[in-house]
Amino acid sequence: MVARGCPQSPYFSGLQRRKVVTIPRVPSDDQNLIQIGMPGVGKSTVGVLLAKATRRSFIDTDVYIQAGQGRSLQEIIDAQGLVAFCRIEEQCILSLKLRGHVIATGGSAVYSNAAMGFLRSTGPVVHLDLALDVLEKRLENLRGRGVVMAPGRRLKDLYVERQPLYRAWADITLDGAGKTQDQVVAEILRQLRLDS
Repeated sequence: MVARGCPQSPYFSGLQRRKVVTIPRVPSDDQNLIQIGMPGVGKSTVGVLLAKATRRSFIDTDVYIQAGQGRSLQEIIDAQGLVAFCRIEEQCILSLKLRGHVIATGGSAVYSNAAMGFLRSTGPVVHLDLALDVLEKRLENLRGRGVVMAPGRRLKDLYVERQPLYRAWADITLDGAGKTQDQVVAEILRQLRLDS
């Protein structure tokens, strides 16, 4: 598989993780809860609520990247290109030495096997999912949002490319269609057996 979002990137070597269907482990208090998914699916908003519900700290890797680089994601992509952005994202994720956090990743984190393997070693991975038509309504200004997407590509192309990556890395995939943010959090807690 070739990463179209990060073309010719040495940081993306194709999906190497085999999907093993397991019942997610109950995370201990020092484990992280990692969220992955498409832009606009609600990782940051749900992440804050999940952090409150589990008494964990919260970090959004997109915000962490922006703070470390001193510029927006789109400015980084415009100045340095998609491959360089993916390298920066990978390095930032690998630098996280966190325990007991909810971590909301950028949608492109799944292009890096190293970053995802590292994150998954720290706790369960939750894929927040929404149908393409719902995302299209939520994401009006995709180009200015700092999304790793090659010129000429559409949201549909990105969705088709990334969905297998999200599903392969996830311990849980949760469809948020028709659910409030609180209901999504409650479902995550239930599936991770943290609701008691």
